[in-house]
Amino acid sequence: MNSEISGEASVVLKGNCDLAAGERWYAVQSLARREVRAHRELAQQGFRPFLPVMIRTVRHARKARDVKAAAFPGYLFVPLDLERDRWRSINGTIGVSRIIAGDKGPIPVPRGVVETLLDYCDANGVCRFDRDLIEGQSVRIVNGPLAEMVGKLVRLDANGRVRVLLEILGGQVLATLDRAGLQAA
Repeated sequence: MNSEISGEASVVLKGNCDLAAGERWYAVQSLARREVRAHRELAQQGFRPFLPVMIRTVRHARKARDVKAAAFPGYLFVPLDLERDRWRSINGTIGVSRIIAGDKGPIPVPRGVVETLLDYCDANGVCRFDRDLIEGQSVRIVNGPLAEMVGKLVRLDANGRVRVLLEILGGQVLATLDRAGLQAA
């Protein structure tokens, strides 16, 4: 099951994520379901971690609820200047498994990846992967009773509702859904 982000940790986890001269983004692997703890501990050490979160629907005992969850379970990102920062202390941080590294040290995330994730974050720090949807494209439903189904986006409206054409039991069915419940397939 996906780890849920709640309490004070659900306050914007984006933080101050502008890169200084010489800094690059590095991926940090957290212990299982300990992304928020790793984020908090890294921030207390003076690092500026970024934990991308998104809204997911969790089902339990015939009930569904929307929760904030890590967009990439088990991972968060930290900007570092390897010449300046004491990056080895990251591996000993509570909640952290390791910084992703090779034989010669930490491996930077390709340029533009984390910056794109930051662009997808709304004012609450939630990544909105649905913002680039266009009519006619294939989409995957990410929450609700039709989760994981793939269909064709037929119509978008200004109120955040979409119509998706789904293939169900050999026939085509139009479903009206919330735009936030879709992502490009």
